[in-house]
Amino acid sequence: MTYYPKDTFADGSVTVTLRYKLNFHDCTSDNIWSCLSGDCGTGTYTLHVVKQESSGDWCQREGIMTRRVSSNALFELWLNSGNWISNINNVISWRAVTRVELRNRSDTGKANTSPQTTILPAVGVPSNCQRDFSLLMFDPDGDEVKCRYGNSALSECNPCTPPSVLSLSLSSCTLSFSPTSSSNEGSYVVQLVMEDFPRQTITLTQTNGTQTTITTNDAISKIPIQFALKVDPAVPSCTEGLFLPKFLPPTPANGAQLYNNVSQTLEININAEALNSTISELLYSGPYNLISSTSGPGQFILRWTPSESEDGQTLPICFVVQAVFSGTKYHSELRCVAVTVANGETNNNHNNYHQYSNYCTCNNYHQYSNYCTCNNYYQYYNYSNYNNYYQYYNYCTCNNYYQYYNYSNYYHYSNYYNYSNYYQYYNYSNYNNYYQYYNYSNYNHYSNYYHYSNYYNYY
Repeated sequence: MTYYPKDTFADGSVTVTLRYKLNFHDCTSDNIWSCLSGDCGTGTYTLHVVKQESSGDWCQREGIMTRRVSSNALFELWLNSGNWISNINNVISWRAVTRVELRNRSDTGKANTSPQTTILPAVGVPSNCQRDFSLLMFDPDGDEVKCRYGNSALSECNPCTPPSVLSLSLSSCTLSFSPTSSSNEGSYVVQLVMEDFPRQTITLTQTNGTQTTITTNDAISKIPIQFALKVDPAVPSCTEGLFLPKFLPPTPANGAQLYNNVSQTLEININAEALNSTISELLYSGPYNLISSTSGPGQFILRWTPSESEDGQTLPICFVVQAVFSGTKYHSELRCVAVTVANGETNNNHNNYHQYSNYCTCNNYHQYSNYCTCNNYYQYYNYSNYNNYYQYYNYCTCNNYYQYYNYSNYYHYSNYYNYSNYYQYYNYSNYNNYYQYYNYSNYNHYSNYYHYSNYYNYY
């Protein structure tokens, strides 16, 4: 479940939209979130089908709930009924908790928005292969996002036994699987909690004027992420592209951020190959009106047209490609993207709006000369605030003498740059003194890369 604050009324009441996924064997079942603590107000919801796996293993449904509460005070919802599939870590009943924090933040001047993520009902990995599952962790407020296993003392699951075959990186929300014995093959239940933490101490203000201080060690909100991990029989080779599907361009990189207009159809092209198995379908999780089509063997297109009510929201989409070999289904790696909906001109042709996933021909916004030699190395992630917290990865493998020109026409540095808050450049260690930056809105002509030490954090 994720949430977006909506309207505040004269009487102090507020509305909030919550989107959640429910996973069943069929596409007709339902389940209801109820109030756990606080004033949860009243609400209505609609339930839609997102995707049904072709053999009937699962069906994912998306609920959209609108609640009106008497004030912006903290409240919690929980899901406390339903049963898991049979699993090795012996988790029987569904239980999940969402903490909805709607008080106004001192840093943004707005109500808090939860982290945005989604996941398929089940993801698979062969028992003899290593794989990382890097979950999408986008936060519209620019907060730091962390994951942890659920805690039964907080009623977050029942029981909260974690899978013995996975290890969790709290800061990156990455689950790592290492090769294991065939005796460990089967299904496991994964019950995680995703939380957002402010990057500086902030104050939360309630409608009645009451204030609460939140430090960088305090979680603001929390949302559940629960799914099944299927450890499949060993595969003849763990090399991607043979038996396990391998993504090919122009498939977006994991964590890519895309932009789209209200009422405009976004197309996401996904290509994969598996030379020794048969690709059967694309499995995905996202908005209920996401439409999938096939344009050829291993070639898929996801299309989505956001509505006016989704303006300003960032919605997650995750997908895997499924292949079959000797009657066993095998999944590709998990990939996820975040799509921000705007009511203005956008362009998703890898020339505008920072879609730099595995492309080196992004011409309009940065004019980076000599991009043609950088094949598949520029991956820009975590555009959480559009102005804040840009993190640039994988620069160390690119060639020398990159010169960046004409920034003054595209980024208004006179408005944007409090240099310590914005750009963090990673892996510049091999560049030495080759970067020359020109025409930064007539600031200063910094001819030497290392003179930026007071403005950038270099790792």
